[in-house]
Amino acid sequence: MLNSSPLRATLIVLVALAGILFTLPNFVAPATLNNLPDWLPKKQIVLGLDLQGGSHLLLEVNREEIVSERIKELRREARTILANDNAIGHLIKTEGTKLTIELTDPENLQTAVSALQALDVPLSQALGGVGGVDEMIITQTPDDLITIELTEDGIAERLSSVVAQSIEVVRRRVDELGTTEPTIQRQGNDRILVQVPGFDDSERLKDVISQTARLTFHMVHPTMSAAQAKIQGLPEGTMILPSQDGGEELVFEEVAIGGESLVDSQPGFDPQTSAPIVSFRFDTRGGVKFAEITAANIGKRFAVVLDNQVITAPVINSAIPGGSGQIFGNFTAESANDLAVLLRAGALPATLDIIEERSVGPSLGADSVAAGETAGLVGGLLVIIFMVVAYGTFGVFANISLVLNVTLILGTLSLLGATLTLPGIAGIVLTIGMAVDANVLIYERIREEKRAGRSAIQAIEAGFQRAFTTILDANVTTLIAAAILFFLGSGPIRGFAVTLAIGIITTLFTAYVLTQFMISRWYARRRPKELKIALLKFWPEDFNLEFMNFRKLAYIFSAVLIVGSLSLFGAKGLNLGIDFKGGSAIEVQSIEGPADIAQLREIVGALDLGDVQVQEFGSEKDVLIRVETQPGGDVAQQEAVTKVIDAVEAVGYDRRRSEVVGPTVSGELAQTGTLAVVAAIIAVLGYIWMRFEWQFAVGAVAALVHDVLLTIGLFAITGLEFNLASIAAILTIVGYSLNDTVVIYDRVRENLRKYRKMSIPELLNMSVNQTLSRTILTSITTLLALGALVIFGGEVIRSFTIAMAWGVLVGTYSTIFIASPLLINFNLTQRKEAAKKEERRADGASV
Repeated sequence: MLNSSPLRATLIVLVALAGILFTLPNFVAPATLNNLPDWLPKKQIVLGLDLQGGSHLLLEVNREEIVSERIKELRREARTILANDNAIGHLIKTEGTKLTIELTDPENLQTAVSALQALDVPLSQALGGVGGVDEMIITQTPDDLITIELTEDGIAERLSSVVAQSIEVVRRRVDELGTTEPTIQRQGNDRILVQVPGFDDSERLKDVISQTARLTFHMVHPTMSAAQAKIQGLPEGTMILPSQDGGEELVFEEVAIGGESLVDSQPGFDPQTSAPIVSFRFDTRGGVKFAEITAANIGKRFAVVLDNQVITAPVINSAIPGGSGQIFGNFTAESANDLAVLLRAGALPATLDIIEERSVGPSLGADSVAAGETAGLVGGLLVIIFMVVAYGTFGVFANISLVLNVTLILGTLSLLGATLTLPGIAGIVLTIGMAVDANVLIYERIREEKRAGRSAIQAIEAGFQRAFTTILDANVTTLIAAAILFFLGSGPIRGFAVTLAIGIITTLFTAYVLTQFMISRWYARRRPKELKIALLKFWPEDFNLEFMNFRKLAYIFSAVLIVGSLSLFGAKGLNLGIDFKGGSAIEVQSIEGPADIAQLREIVGALDLGDVQVQEFGSEKDVLIRVETQPGGDVAQQEAVTKVIDAVEAVGYDRRRSEVVGPTVSGELAQTGTLAVVAAIIAVLGYIWMRFEWQFAVGAVAALVHDVLLTIGLFAITGLEFNLASIAAILTIVGYSLNDTVVIYDRVRENLRKYRKMSIPELLNMSVNQTLSRTILTSITTLLALGALVIFGGEVIRSFTIAMAWGVLVGTYSTIFIASPLLINFNLTQRKEAAKKEERRADGASV
């Protein structure tokens, strides 16, 4: 070990320099990045919406509308084929996704079926592609009826096509707003995710994105008004549409000219009245048609219709050549600009429903960054001081590794262009606490080898060699939890998983490879006569407690806690956040002085929105308002949030954050969260079973279930909000608890090979006592980091960090008093056979 190869030293230095170089751009102002030399990296970490402010929308294509419009279109096409082209009398009935056609003369049945086959074009071909799926099934029933039914595959294909078209329209609209680096991407078959950093006017963003903006021009009926049509009956080929001024207009169904012919639209002002207007211009074909229509209908009214609402219906005084015109309406300068944006970007092919909304103001984002930095600095400083106090010079080596570890995490995030969120910062701070675990394992093992009579160099070599398997096993289990978080989580939770996973990988490099290199170089130069690893002893070396004697008492204690947790959960339930039960959460801040909670309760309560909660949130100026799921669905939920925001802003409050989760999304999140926990436990069961024996796997999973149930009990008894971040906390607890359990199990496995005649209780007691100092020290460092998060991390992630701190405590307890004693109850008596099998597998390797 002392003779490290030059190649290894070079690789370590190169990795360290790469981490530093990729991290440096994050400390340079964006405006000056281009002034850096070309060979330097310039990518910076992207801050999430919760750190820089912005809006997050999850849009869903309205499936019912797609089906309804397609059925109407098929009905018109079928009528044209039968009546106009083949003179076949018929009656068409619509039912869901099916048309039923009854012919007046059944003798025309075969002719009609053959003619209608023209409708059955493979969907991709109909949409301009090649090949495709069958969109419909045309059948002849025994009672001489014809049915045309849309297939599920056809509906899914059309939905997919509509989403693809909608993404392009949404992207053009968002780009027209002048925002920077928006994220617009597909989610699943029928959803679009839109994230716009730095744009916190979510109401305007929703209006611009979700409005269909289908512009059409219709002739107004020349002799009959809408009121008369309601009394006398609608003339054939007409329809009544609402107008922007609150009235109604009777217009012809036929579209005189469509908005697809528009090539440009711009906001402006009427030179006579100075009122805001929108000017438009058609393409050549549209311009010719527009001129023909206006020339043929002088003296008649021409309606401009946007999304089935008449914006204006002026009288045509003369022919309008050139293909240009103006839209007058009750516009403001901003609404005229937004309408021009919509018309330029084009109409959405279908309605997009907002099923999830999250908006963060820039002031809250800045506060979150400050809170995260403070928590990281305080947590890191506490861990650094503790390691120096605990291990002296060796603690300095651990701290150097720790600083480089964080640098490598930041550098990797920069290289990947990953998004850093507030939970991501929590992941980094947690890594700070857990990263020293590998160093503690190594140092405690070196001390143990030294006490066993080995020389200094032998103790160092054996310490690193025998700790490696334990370090690897412990970190792989946490990596499993991080991977499941990433694949099953969403948004900020995935950000937490990314930073945690990167932290695990960089920890293996810095805590083992780098620390080994530094210690070897130090020892080669200093050659100390006495290897003093511990500066301050936190635990006596000869401590030996008979832990297994307390196992029955521990079982009873844990059973009482579990029953109590389940009883509380059943009787009281959890304080579910909107992630799981739907609804809205709006965080506001008083502009002047402390918030008046009673006043806000009265104001919001008067809005008649059902169950509304108003509570302090962090400082005395901050208030969190929760609104239950509205019975009118996602649209009603959006309207409720708008009412609350308007009401509280009118009395001197600023909106800092708002979240709206519809019932569809909340149900999916609850299901996904449960699946994540179950998947993590199953994955862990498989890994432990593969690495050890079945008794170890069952014992580890029993401890995990114990920890998860007690954490649920914590949420039930404290009333902490249980949300997506809580699921992340539980999965992190799973990883941490496994980390602890694997360390002891590795020692048990080693001792099974060494002491084949020792009774299992004695062997377990010895294994727990041998690893106890590592268990205590790791728990302290992790709690120091988490304590900084709890105190300084901010209210948004407080329940998340409290749950993780609790998890460290119960995880440490369950490792010693649940996972280890259960090996006795699972009849771990075939020690010789298990040891031989392990020896064959490891080929004589020691832990």
